[in-house]
Parts: sequence; structure tokens; C-alpha cells
Amino acid sequence: MAYNNDRRDNRRNREEEAPEFTEKVVSLNRVSKTVKGGRVMKFSALCVVGDGKGRVGYGLGKANEVSEAIRKGLEDAKKNICTITLSGTTIPHEVIGEFGAGRVLLKPAAPGTGVIAGGAVRAVMEAAGIKDVRAKSLRSNNPQNVVSATMVGLRSLRDAAQVAVYRGKTAEEIKG
Repeated sequence: MAYNNDRRDNRRNREEEAPEFTEKVVSLNRVSKTVKGGRVMKFSALCVVGDGKGRVGYGLGKANEVSEAIRKGLEDAKKNICTITLSGTTIPHEVIGEFGAGRVLLKPAAPGTGVIAGGAVRAVMEAAGIKDVRAKSLRSNNPQNVVSATMVGLRSLRDAAQVAVYRGKTAEEIKG
């Protein structure tokens, strides 16, 4: 009888990949449900992972214990990693990311400016490896919506070469 051992190998490969990622817990939330015997506490953890070279992802983990919620959040974040377009140490252009009630304005900055952003946006930027950026959360301050809006904005970034291919021109024609 043949066994499928591929899944075990994939798990090992994922664990070997892990050290290259920086892991950050953006927010930890405790919720309680009142039942017949009293209150039942549960925890949710919003986590961000990134390699510092333009790959970043986020995830939400929920569990009865804090450590388990963080572990689940980090696993979810690693599954949802995407590659973003960078321009040196900053982003190629200004963008507004929207998700739910969250809206985040991201602006490129000159080298040496640093990451000027609030807590949730800062975690995503540092994990992605963006060193110079200015950001402002415009509406919601809910960390889940702010992180999601930041990710939507980062995914929508395009450099001149990508726009040129889309328009059927050269990068020099796009830059002007």
C-alpha cells in the first residue's frame, strides 16, 4: 500500500523557511462570552510577517489561549504572503488603500526620512522592508481594518515598467 508522504515534506520545508521572516504581533484582543457557568475568555491575535525584501502578509488567529492565538495568526500570515513593488527603500508612488471603514494614505519619502506611521501601519512597513515612507490612517483606527487597508494599498503599487507593459509603451515614455 502506497502512502502519501509529500505532506510531511511540505511541512518540513515551511518550518525551514520560517527563520527568514520577521514576525510581529500587531494587536492582541481579549473577548468574553457570558455563559451559564460564568464568563468564557478567548483571544484573537493580529500578526504580520515579512522578509524585509518586499514580501509581506498578515493573518488573524483566534483561540482560548494567547500563545495559541499568536501561533495561528502567524500561520495564517505565512499563508497570505504577497510580493509588493518597491522603489529603493520607499514606495514608487502615493496611494490610498481602503478596506471596510479603514483608509490609509501612503506617500513615498526621501532617503533618511524613516517610517512615519502609526502602530498598525508601521508593523506592516517594517515587515515589508520599506525604510522611508509617510503614512496616515484617515478613518478607522481598528487595527484589523488599518492593516488590511495598508495591504490593499501596497498590493496596488506599480512601477514605471509594469505600467509601460500594461499600456504597450516603454518605461522611458511613461517617465517622460
